[in-house]
Amino acid sequence: MAKGNKTQNGMVKIKSEGERISKGDQIFRYKSENEDELNSKINELNQKIQEAVQGNTNLFPRDIQAIDEQIDNKIDGLKSKNNFQEISEYKKDINTYITKKAEISGDLSNAGTYINNLIKERESYQKKLTEGSEYVTAPMSGVVSYRVDGLEESLTIDSLDKIDRKFLKELDIETGQIISTSTEQGKIINNYECYIATIVESDNAKEAKVNDKVTLRLSTQDEITGTIEQLKEQDDKSILIIFKINDCVEKLIDYRKISFDIIWWKYEGLKVPKGAIIYHNGLSYVVRNRAGYQDKILVKVLKENDNFCIVTNYDNEELKNLGYTTNEIRTMKKISIYDEIILNPSMQ
Repeated sequence: MAKGNKTQNGMVKIKSEGERISKGDQIFRYKSENEDELNSKINELNQKIQEAVQGNTNLFPRDIQAIDEQIDNKIDGLKSKNNFQEISEYKKDINTYITKKAEISGDLSNAGTYINNLIKERESYQKKLTEGSEYVTAPMSGVVSYRVDGLEESLTIDSLDKIDRKFLKELDIETGQIISTSTEQGKIINNYECYIATIVESDNAKEAKVNDKVTLRLSTQDEITGTIEQLKEQDDKSILIIFKINDCVEKLIDYRKISFDIIWWKYEGLKVPKGAIIYHNGLSYVVRNRAGYQDKILVKVLKENDNFCIVTNYDNEELKNLGYTTNEIRTMKKISIYDEIILNPSMQ
């Protein structure tokens, strides 16, 4: 969490939502007391300085012209910026150029004392503005977020051991609910990893082990790898699983509770009934029916469950390792997606 003491004064963001920052960078600041009044006085002084300078631009016109060009370039560049930090830097540069222009006019004209006094008066207000503000810096590197819901202290890495069905239920969070933006505080999120806890009742969950990797499909349709960090059997024999993820962390910042699918295994191949597989000498085969002719085709079983198998063809190098000759490989029949496969074949 990132929070100061002057929350009642209002917060001014220095870093934008989702912006990456380093440890020690300024995230936001709390306004000083009477900040609106001070800014009003500074704006009035800026106007007076501009009016005073306009009557003295005949002095060292090349210098004045060069500064005016720099100011115009910054103003043009400002139009294409939408990042808060970049806009602030551009405005700061513009004010610096205006001050420099005023100083040149003030030092070399009859109205110099008046202009310089205006500059000093403005600087005193700016000093009060700076000294009265409270700046909050990042305690760690990561991503800035102003979405704060009060669960930041209880949902930490240190609290993983405390999580169970009752703990999750008592959080009373709606799935897909976006965390509200705070006007008083912010936080820094580790954008390289986060944890997702869920309760699962499937056989796959009961057979899972810590450090197993599975695919998680988020509601955004992104598919990411999740590593099982913890497994806990609950009182009702369901399994609490805590996944650690290292991808798409920034897409989850807005939420506390999400919907997602667990893909326990994922292979590319052809799905056939388990009863269509026959075994001979440690190898797997299916029987294909094409135009009434039946062929026994060697297949590689990638994955199987109680009902189905995912199979594919062996490549040439694999077939050579199994002992097949080049001529045998050349004439070997292979399974394809449109083949008719016989269930429970009697052919051996």
